[in-house]
Amino acid sequence: MKNNRMKEKLQAGEPVFGVSVMIPSPQIVEMIAAAGFDWVLLDCEHGTLTLESVELMAMAAEASGITAIARPMTRSAEHILQVLDRGVMGVQVPHVNTAEEAREVIAAVKYHPAGRRGLAAGTRAANYDAHGTLADYVKAANAATLIAIQLEDQAAIDNIDALLQVEGIDVFFIGPSDLSQSMGHPGNPKAPAVAQAIESSLRKMVAAGRTPGMPATAENVHEAVGKGVRYIYTHLPRLLSGSAKAYLAKAKGQG
Repeated sequence: MKNNRMKEKLQAGEPVFGVSVMIPSPQIVEMIAAAGFDWVLLDCEHGTLTLESVELMAMAAEASGITAIARPMTRSAEHILQVLDRGVMGVQVPHVNTAEEAREVIAAVKYHPAGRRGLAAGTRAANYDAHGTLADYVKAANAATLIAIQLEDQAAIDNIDALLQVEGIDVFFIGPSDLSQSMGHPGNPKAPAVAQAIESSLRKMVAAGRTPGMPATAENVHEAVGKGVRYIYTHLPRLLSGSAKAYLAKAKGQG
């Protein structure tokens, strides 16, 4: 298994910038890499990606020199295994609310002795059993695979102290959209209660020496980095929309 350069950057305290992609396209992954991003999130929770497209997009990421992380459909061990076996370098697991659920995610991602992920020699993740021993692969995979858990429910915020004590989680990712809905302010993460929950959680992550993650736009990415956020992505539609609007404004003499 290849080194996870993105995970290495995070361990060194460096920010990594990615793009979330919900539609199946290896070419878009190549464009993201060519633009200079560090990583791509392959979103199987909200998008139309199949396992086949996840595998092809992971191939494109590797060939282009960036890291592919997948968001599985759910936090079930089955869905986590399916994307990992396609060869992505980590997972961003949705709706993790308790320390026990976080430990279950670790068990699904890691092989023995750290977990109980199903082991198969012929997968793309294991280099199709073509290089080294399976035991070598297990050791490398356990070290290189990144685990991000999404805190996007009121319950997760309530349990943040216990969650931060779980060893083996690389990134604690705050999902502002679902969190705003969970707290009764759907679509408004700037509502005072939601904003306060986000700020408090970020402070606790940084104080605990853990790595925070959040989405960020061009308008607030510097602010996010200043608050200690290191795992950062923006959405492909937002990039396209922003560029398209800026272009048309200039084309029509409005910019």
